[in-house]
Amino acid sequence: MALTHAILAALQEEPCSGYDLMKRFDGSVGFFWQASHQQIYRELSKLEDLGLLQSEAIRQAHRPDKKIYRVTDKGLNYLRQWILEPGAASPTRDELLVKTFAGHLVDWPAFKALLEQQRGQHLERLAIYRRIEATYFSDPQTLPRPYRFQYATLRKGIRSEESWLAWCEEIMTLLQPD
Repeated sequence: MALTHAILAALQEEPCSGYDLMKRFDGSVGFFWQASHQQIYRELSKLEDLGLLQSEAIRQAHRPDKKIYRVTDKGLNYLRQWILEPGAASPTRDELLVKTFAGHLVDWPAFKALLEQQRGQHLERLAIYRRIEATYFSDPQTLPRPYRFQYATLRKGIRSEESWLAWCEEIMTLLQPD
C-alpha cells in the first residue's frame, strides 16, 4: 500500500484541505498508516497532477488561500481497482520483537521495565480506540454501510491491542527468571 491509497481513502468520504486531511489522518487512517505533513502535502500535489484529485482555492481574509481537495471520478476508479487487487500479508516489523529475540543479553529488571513501558503505550492506544468506539460506534449495526467498514478497521485495532497485551502478560510470566 502506498500513501496515495491512504489519502484517497481518507478523502473519498469528504473533501477537505490539506490541514484538515492531516487532522483526519491523525484520528483515523493515521492509526495504521503513518505519514508526515510534508509527505501528505507532496502526495496531494502529485495526485492532483495525475488527475486523481481536484482542488479548489478558497479565499481567506488575512491568510493565504486554502485549497480544498476532493477525489475525482478517476481517483475513485483508481481506489476501487486497488481495493480489489490481491494483497500480500504485511510483514511484521517490530523493534520490540527484535529486542525480545535477543533480550537474554540484558538483565531481567531492565528488560521488564522496557516491556512495562511498552505495555503502557498499548494500554493508552487501546483506551483511545475504545473511546472512539463508544463515541462513534456504540450501535454499529444501525450505522450506514460506509461507517460499518470504518468500524471494522477500528475493531482490528482493538483486537490487535488486546492481543499485544495478552502476549505481554504471557511473556512476562515466561521470561521471569528462575
